[in-house]
Amino acid sequence: MTWAPDPDAFVRDLEAKPAALRAFATSLDADPWRDVDRAGRIVMIGMGSSRFAALPVAAMLRAGGRNVVVERASAAVVAPSGPETLAIGISASGSTPETVGALARHRDGGSRTVAITNTDRSALADAADRHVPLEAGDESGGVACRTFQHTVAVLLGLLDPSRAATAVRGAADATEDLLDRRMSWLQDAVETLGDTGPLFMVAPQERISSAEQGALMFREGPRLPADACESGDWVHVDVYLTKPLAYRALLFTGSRFDDEVARWISERGGQFRAVGGPDGLRYRGDDDPDVALLTETLVPELIAADVWRRQR
Repeated sequence: MTWAPDPDAFVRDLEAKPAALRAFATSLDADPWRDVDRAGRIVMIGMGSSRFAALPVAAMLRAGGRNVVVERASAAVVAPSGPETLAIGISASGSTPETVGALARHRDGGSRTVAITNTDRSALADAADRHVPLEAGDESGGVACRTFQHTVAVLLGLLDPSRAATAVRGAADATEDLLDRRMSWLQDAVETLGDTGPLFMVAPQERISSAEQGALMFREGPRLPADACESGDWVHVDVYLTKPLAYRALLFTGSRFDDEVARWISERGGQFRAVGGPDGLRYRGDDDPDVALLTETLVPELIAADVWRRQR
């Protein structure tokens, strides 16, 4: 039998987020990184959602003075391995061949290695000195959603495990709030974005993972063309698409460029739905950047699921 993703199971995976987060917060309280030497250089390695999740946390670590990069596991030109490097391979399945190969090269080159997976045993864990589990449970819908959220959370623990645990508990409440109130906002959001594509996700650099993951949800579920852009860069690269296209976007707020993005879209007859901010879709704790980072992808996930269900 050929296994295939399922939109109804995907929704059930989303509905299970609050309970999974609350359980995971307890593990973060214990600090999964407590025995890991942070080294001089940290290299985070992954593909797809795994790489997206690492982007904002790596930026936070760099802002604190750390030497941190995020690399596609498929890249040919990469940071060097060696004793001064901590290589973190990220793969929910633990079997992504590019990531397994990249982490093994680091191990063979003398780097300290950590595998982040959602499985107890895997090829990636076998290539690592240390395994950090995501504890996201089975994603029966076939789409990485809880694992993405838990990856962001566990990486936040590199900054401060207490901060990560607090953010995860806040995200559980925020996620529950959005789920409980979905009848009041989901239909309007679906009508704003439509169900044919192309669709665009726009987010501040600090939360660019939300735009990348949001766009992937439309490509992976209902198979719609969708892409992501950073809010400031949007003014230089994606603004040109507002004229020839019936432009439709989700705008994750928090950038000083939000008003300019909104103005261009509106003046050229496009449509957008803001997530967060004074005029956007609000949810509990959305004024906390860590909570927003962990929560807001639920919005495109639920919209994508609704569109996906309609295609059957």
